[in-house]
Amino acid sequence: MTKRMLVALSEYGYWGEELVAPLRVFDAHGYDSVFATPTGKQPHALPPSMDSTYVDPPLGRTVTTPEMARITRELDESDRLTSPLSLEGWIPKRPYTSAPDYLRRLEAYHQQLAAIDDDIVDYDALLIVGGSGPIVDLANNELVHALLLSFYRAGKPIAAECYGVACLAFARDWEDRESIIRGRHVTGHCKEYDYQTGTGFLGIDADFGPPPYPLEYILRDATGPHGRYHGNFGRATSVIVDGQFITGRSTGDSAMTGQKLVEVLEQGLRRYGW
Repeated sequence: MTKRMLVALSEYGYWGEELVAPLRVFDAHGYDSVFATPTGKQPHALPPSMDSTYVDPPLGRTVTTPEMARITRELDESDRLTSPLSLEGWIPKRPYTSAPDYLRRLEAYHQQLAAIDDDIVDYDALLIVGGSGPIVDLANNELVHALLLSFYRAGKPIAAECYGVACLAFARDWEDRESIIRGRHVTGHCKEYDYQTGTGFLGIDADFGPPPYPLEYILRDATGPHGRYHGNFGRATSVIVDGQFITGRSTGDSAMTGQKLVEVLEQGLRRYGW
């Protein structure tokens, strides 16, 4: 049967290659890809990720080939991403503890949340695409966390790239508050790759300095004493597979992230890169 991938994207800008590269891998294997955003708005690529002349400041070189810039722009202007699923319309929100009739509302919330476990039977894996946008509307989004926990409980593969990996660090069971990647090996945007200024988000008219948090430090803390963050700084690629988790460090790791996700699905790969 055809595999079906759920691909979560920020509404504040995704990095083109971090969607295009794994998507090309999925398409080549005949997979169906279904896209989702927090409120159902069409996602768009960050402008620098469609500019082959853009020089990444920490790396001191261009990071987007002319071909990738073209493919990203074609996808961005196509109708493929025009009608994503709305997480807000799909996944229930936990009631505030100050809400009237809180206990009844919490019971109803848990009943609605249990239905998500049935819904994801239709999907074989989840991919969270990176870029700066996820910092704004995916990383600390409880709807995204609920979706991740559902895939986690089902033992389905979960892949994340760059700042999308932050979602894994913050996805935690409400009772023990431990990250789902505690005790795991992961990679993600390393400190050496952080911008000192110029971090951009679509839809926000402001000049941002560095990212509002260092992802590497968060991942080091989230994985705990028995897990490990792998930055692999100085190495061309960094993709880690640990059980059901597939993580990619940054833009150049996007195609391999997609390929390793396929190997997890098709070949039962459980460990890679550590």
